Amino acid sequence: MLEAIANAVRLLATFDPELFRIIWLSLFVSGSAVVLAALCGVPLGTWLGLKPVPSVRAITIIIYTLMGLPPVVAGLVIYMLLSRRGMLGPLNLLFTVEAMIIVQTLLAIPIIVGLTAIAVRSKGREIRDTVLVLGADHRLLVWTLIREARYGILGAVITGFGRVIAEVGAVMMVGGNIEGHTRVLTTAIVLETRKGNFALAMALGIILLLLAFIINSGLYRLQAGGTDGT
Repeated sequence: MLEAIANAVRLLATFDPELFRIIWLSLFVSGSAVVLAALCGVPLGTWLGLKPVPSVRAITIIIYTLMGLPPVVAGLVIYMLLSRRGMLGPLNLLFTVEAMIIVQTLLAIPIIVGLTAIAVRSKGREIRDTVLVLGADHRLLVWTLIREARYGILGAVITGFGRVIAEVGAVMMVGGNIEGHTRVLTTAIVLETRKGNFALAMALGIILLLLAFIINSGLYRLQAGGTDGT
């Protein structure tokens, strides 16, 4: 463990170009996936949160089931779609960064949808009647609910990011772990472990944990600060 910590410090202190290329790609893939998932998931989650629970019970059950979707299953689905004989095979996206973003987006969407729906529904009970009594139309009601639930929605995005930044199985299936092209921190850890470079693998793991901690801490502070001020 001490050797791993020393390796992590050395890699960061020497500004190892390959390491920072891997870190940048990890952030780019997971960040892009979360942004795309939020663009799809927040509106859908808001719609679910505004609907009476009995009318969307079946959809909600499906969303909750997909929140626990095994990554290898998501990877298999995307692999089959993007393979040469797949429906999207002509796009030649398999073993590319785009494929990695697609599979991480698929994993993040159900989480953001489900948690956004919960946040909107909990706020809706408090302010729906008040807003309607004041004469607001449906559009203003939706905007008000989103605004009031924004910290819960941010929490959904944080959770989605935490889900995908540490993903390895699905990313390796569709990305291929190609050096200098599709290798991210998680797949690099797997590779170094298989090669017997346990200290280096542990060092990469420490860097991954540190990176996730810094990003999630920043988002959490933003969420907690806004919550304290409401």
